[in-house]
Amino acid sequence: MRVLLIYPLFPKSFWSFEKTLRLVDRKVLLPPLGLITVAAILPQEWELKLVDRNIRSVSDSEWDWAELIIISGMIVQKEDLLTQIKEAKKRGKPVAVGGPYATTSPEEVEAVGTDYLVLDEGEITLPMFVEAIEQGETKGIFRTPEKADVTKTPIPRYDLLEFDAYDNMSVQFSRGCPFQCEFCDIIVLYGRKPRTKTPQQLLSELEHLYNLGWRGGVFMVDDNFIGNKRNVKLLLKELKVWMQAKDYPFSFDTEASVDLAQDPELMELMVDCSFKKVFLGIETPDENSLALTQKFQNTRDPLSESVDKITRAGLQVMAGFIIGFDGEKPGAGDRIVRFVEQTAIPMAMFSMLQALPHTALWHRLEKEGRLLDQGANINQTTLMNFIPTRPMEEIAQEYINGFWQLYEPERYLDRVYRYFMKLGVPKHSGKRRLDSKAVSAILTLFWRQGILRPTRWKFWRNLVGIMLHNIRLLPFYLIVCAYLEHFAEYREIVREQINNQLTKSITYRQPSKVA
Repeated sequence: MRVLLIYPLFPKSFWSFEKTLRLVDRKVLLPPLGLITVAAILPQEWELKLVDRNIRSVSDSEWDWAELIIISGMIVQKEDLLTQIKEAKKRGKPVAVGGPYATTSPEEVEAVGTDYLVLDEGEITLPMFVEAIEQGETKGIFRTPEKADVTKTPIPRYDLLEFDAYDNMSVQFSRGCPFQCEFCDIIVLYGRKPRTKTPQQLLSELEHLYNLGWRGGVFMVDDNFIGNKRNVKLLLKELKVWMQAKDYPFSFDTEASVDLAQDPELMELMVDCSFKKVFLGIETPDENSLALTQKFQNTRDPLSESVDKITRAGLQVMAGFIIGFDGEKPGAGDRIVRFVEQTAIPMAMFSMLQALPHTALWHRLEKEGRLLDQGANINQTTLMNFIPTRPMEEIAQEYINGFWQLYEPERYLDRVYRYFMKLGVPKHSGKRRLDSKAVSAILTLFWRQGILRPTRWKFWRNLVGIMLHNIRLLPFYLIVCAYLEHFAEYREIVREQINNQLTKSITYRQPSKVA
């Protein structure tokens, strides 16, 4: 069986970083870990090819070669995912689709001609699908309420990737999250009981990446890396030894809940293993909104103190913020901006609340008759898909103004500088070599931000300050400065697209009568 695996396009988003990646001659931030895991579960005697459309298009010869098309993606990729299904069917190819988007919205995927829906967790449903193929079945829906035993998940087929196109590699240690945030679809997809791989299993994946020649960044894609703290500590203790023996070939980033700040041992272990950044879902500094959306873990300690503890431990904090919660008082956007400025978090992902399919929020709003769209789009350029408790236009304008302020160039550079002045010094730098591409990127950054921009004096003054404070922070500081190449443009895209949507829709201009 000749199988072509296709990964759909992402739209421009907070995380796409096109201009920043171009500095280091990379096309995409992360590879399709889910799809290369699918490739590892499929029969290995099948012939497999993978095309990531974020790198390049599928060629005619690849379409002709394939006997079966497999596509997987997230909600944010749905436009191109549906387009690729249609293209495959136009070419007379059988199509199998899975992943988060297909699992939560199977009817949308089926409506465009999908032959096989391989839903939920592939460790269970892919063997069911393969058996159906081998028995000659031409259609089918394969799903299960069971959760996979991830200790049996094979090493992903990293060899199918075009390594030079990616800025980071990806691995996964756990699935699931113990919390019950109303708006989150992770617990819908993967459950509230975190399941982890064994330490040796993850080390085998890293060893495989190492043997393939990868050096540099690795993103631990767990939606809450510390959901099972006991198992995470067991992993980190073994990872620390492995990293030391390999002379620290990788640096790690991940996502975690804010209660990380309550565990100094865990933070120290992460830093010892060369973890550099951690993304926190802070959402809002408004405690009433946090309680209403059942994000109680963010109310146990002052959020600003938690951010400061993690920062001083040596982990760079990235954070997510949301506007549009029920009962939210006017000025929420300004309160988020003030919080970001107070904590000096450089990278603050800001978006309007979306009701994702089959989350607790989605079911509640459906019952209340407030859903405007049964689907959702979690990009930062999309209006809310439900009727909020205050006027949509008010929320949207606060959002636009907030995003605009957060990524005003001078303000951003000042925030980055203040943050790095209190950041704990990393123990290990990782093995991303200062090759010709890196030198070219640094020189381009110096030219753009140090010569061409009106902020040039601030850029040089801050650069000297960081060097005098601790020169070991310099490469990490320059990387975060380089993100401005993306954010300065993206804030204009956010403002333009949100304003266009407001103008086109009279519905969004009407104040809500919801109590």
